[in-house]
Amino acid sequence: MAFPVRRRPIALSALLVVAVGCADLVAGRALGADDVWQVLGGAGDPAARHVVLRLRLPRMLVALVAGASLGLAGTVLQSALRNPLAGPEVTGVTPGAVLGAVAATGLGLAGWRSPTAVVVAACIGGFAGAGLLWLLTGRQKSDPAQTAVHGVLVSAVLSGLTAMVLLVAPGELGSVVQWLVGSTEGRVWQHWVLLWPWAAVWAVVACMLAAPLTLLRCGDEQAAAAGLAPGRARAAALVCAVALTAGAVAAVGALGFVGLLVPHLAFALFGADLRRALPGAALLGAAVVTGADAGAQWVSRALASALDADRLSVPTGALTTCVGAALLLVVARRSVGPE
Repeated sequence: MAFPVRRRPIALSALLVVAVGCADLVAGRALGADDVWQVLGGAGDPAARHVVLRLRLPRMLVALVAGASLGLAGTVLQSALRNPLAGPEVTGVTPGAVLGAVAATGLGLAGWRSPTAVVVAACIGGFAGAGLLWLLTGRQKSDPAQTAVHGVLVSAVLSGLTAMVLLVAPGELGSVVQWLVGSTEGRVWQHWVLLWPWAAVWAVVACMLAAPLTLLRCGDEQAAAAGLAPGRARAAALVCAVALTAGAVAAVGALGFVGLLVPHLAFALFGADLRRALPGAALLGAAVVTGADAGAQWVSRALASALDADRLSVPTGALTTCVGAALLLVVARRSVGPE
């Protein structure tokens, strides 16, 4: 079956998501690919079924939805603020969500095994970080340069507050390090049940904002001339981006550079039409995080074999940060161009 040219990137992205999802299921150490397929086919011994159906499958699904949420959040932010560097990581959203989760854990109000409390805490922190940025930018919200500067400052302050919380409650360091780096390890069905309805609701909201965001990308004057209230539309977009980011952070922690770089890939592959770019960003975000999770597991296996360390585990966030930093350097060099 041949897909129309304009739908081909969406179809290819969907196939990529399926491929990395399968790779993630077979990337663990305990079972081989044959054992996984037997379980998925309805066979396999009880131990294998437990590993696949209760550990690997929910982990993969959480990675997919968290990645889609971050991809959508970054695309919404960059469109609303007209800033290619306005990812959740540098606008106070992700640092605020991490601060909320860490502070709640330090106070004993939440923990890594209590996803509901973590979601609430992360949302409060994410909205607080975004609200602080909103207050600091004042009347310059439509100025991409000023927004970027204030976003970096807010993110730095929130990261410093997180470090202070860890100094006050050093015993909690082991339980919150996964939020600081980002990890999908230990994700179970409880995390999935909490994450997917939240992400689904805000994904629908993000797609409904496609037309206003397209106008905002053209500038406030053009948006106002078309009958749009830029301030209200930008506020709605910010709420949507914060909600998507907070849900992802509550589930998997702070995965570096996903929300910042996925929108660049989405606009390059799907064009400036947000009716296609937003779903495309969701698919690409899901593929990136799930692929990074599979890659982190393969790297962990290789390092464990080389170093003879059975419990060695590379966090997914470490891989996204390293790869994302390299890609960001490439994007920056191309943006600057030869003098």
